[in-house]
Amino acid sequence: MHIQKNIANRMLTEKEQVERSKTSPACFEPLYVKYYEGMIRFVYKRVESFDDTKEIVSVVFTKALTNIGKYKDKGFPFSSWLFRIAINEINQFYRDSKKLRAISLDEKGIKNIAAETAMEKNELISNLKRALTYLSDEDLLLIELRFFEERPFAEVAQILGVSENHAKVKTYRVLDKLRSAYARV
Repeated sequence: MHIQKNIANRMLTEKEQVERSKTSPACFEPLYVKYYEGMIRFVYKRVESFDDTKEIVSVVFTKALTNIGKYKDKGFPFSSWLFRIAINEINQFYRDSKKLRAISLDEKGIKNIAAETAMEKNELISNLKRALTYLSDEDLLLIELRFFEERPFAEVAQILGVSENHAKVKTYRVLDKLRSAYARV
């Protein structure tokens, strides 16, 4: 019986799983399974301590399950809501721990920034970390979501709670700041 119930839960659309989770916490499991690894990667890139990452991700899913009744589908993947919770928890972690924010650069993200800013990739790699330190946490988040996570502007907007147009404008302003900071280093 339990196996059949699990199979039935996995056949539901994400929207149906979310709706069922609002009345039955057991129905949240497929969402947890689907997004757990992605949340681990997302948080770990920003925290760089696996123990802290596991703790933060645990809080993210606990808050998601506790507050699932407040979730409203706006046409974006459920993960957008989880990312928003994760960002808040990461920010709280840095406020509480007073640690310096981690900046994790990967090849794909560097390539994306190089393409967008018309900077040479090899030249970019050597100075990018220093240039990123000139950006605010909010600016860094935009760069991470857009270029390292490769989220579309609509999803970046949803995660940050702004309009899509505002997300685009802010991203291009941040890229201008990054170019300026890059010229200083």
